[in-house]
Amino acid sequence: MPDKFTALRPGFSVSPQLTVDDIADAAKAGYTLIVNNRPDGEMFGQPESADLEAAARKAGLAYVHIPVDGRGISMSHISALKSALEEAGDKTVAFCRSGARSTVLQSYLAAAEGRDPDAIIAEAEKAGYDIRGQRPALEALKAARQED
Repeated sequence: MPDKFTALRPGFSVSPQLTVDDIADAAKAGYTLIVNNRPDGEMFGQPESADLEAAARKAGLAYVHIPVDGRGISMSHISALKSALEEAGDKTVAFCRSGARSTVLQSYLAAAEGRDPDAIIAEAEKAGYDIRGQRPALEALKAARQED
């Protein structure tokens, strides 16, 4: 189901909840890294991270679990995503319940790396995610980068 993976930018896609079967589809589509941004037990019936990781490893994919819950995205989430991408992120698909948290996390990383908030917001919008409300955080992350 390659249409389940929505490109935000070259090499990085997002998706709603993946299943064990979707992992094989991700491998066939050329992904090298699966990023799970969903906490285990968030919703009845969702696959456990350990099961998804086992499927990813079986398919030859790297896998990282960076759960983002209702408390929001922290600098440790951003750092964890950056590290995962540096290690195995040639072609990444990140997922959560709808893809929105994964979109915001990737957007925060992009801003922290100095990318323009307008471009980040436009990419997300093109992929079907409205993150305009994240502009203040994106601008702050970009400004913090410029101060370093």
